[in-house]
Amino acid sequence: MNPNRLKLYDTLHRKELELKPSDGETFRFYCCGPTVYGPAHIGNFRTFVLQDVFRRVIELSGMKTKHVRNITDLDDKTIRDSQAEGTPLVQFTKKWTQRFHEDCAALNLLTPHLEPSAVEHIPQQVAMIEKLIAGGHAYQGADGSVYYKVDSFSGYGKLSHLDKREIRLGSSQSANDSDEYEKESLADFALWKARKPEDGDCTPSIPAGPTRR
Repeated sequence: MNPNRLKLYDTLHRKELELKPSDGETFRFYCCGPTVYGPAHIGNFRTFVLQDVFRRVIELSGMKTKHVRNITDLDDKTIRDSQAEGTPLVQFTKKWTQRFHEDCAALNLLTPHLEPSAVEHIPQQVAMIEKLIAGGHAYQGADGSVYYKVDSFSGYGKLSHLDKREIRLGSSQSANDSDEYEKESLADFALWKARKPEDGDCTPSIPAGPTRR
């Protein structure tokens, strides 16, 4: 198969476009991984199987790949369920990460080249969020949570062809979810959630969060 003939539907242009490595050699792609607070179900694995098929097709076409898939081992659910189980967060998420890897092996899924953990990259997340705040693309609410300011990015929603009205209507349907703190707009979403007293001592390696500006 000629790699130049490999195509994928592009939602921005609404047509098939050729897949080409940006450097002419390696096709790099990032996939959202699991949140490790319990066993992944068949719906979760549909996503991971599709990622695997996508990578295999690219490699069979003759291109090299660099596949990155993250592990979300720190969020409301991991904190909540680790506390309910009475297990330290690190041990709790390690158990479910191992279970996820075992299930991937049972499905014969290729191992990603990189699998970054959220907990292991807290300093990088804080630095990126502080940069967004400094550039006017994010802000802190009164409780310390940080939100991305959707109105600061004129191209937001263009990949799915949503206008601002549709984005706001969609967000209003989840006004009572865990991302609803002190937002300026319903369309804005949380980048960093402030620590709550009930979170307890999750892990000593987690800093207080981005600096207010």
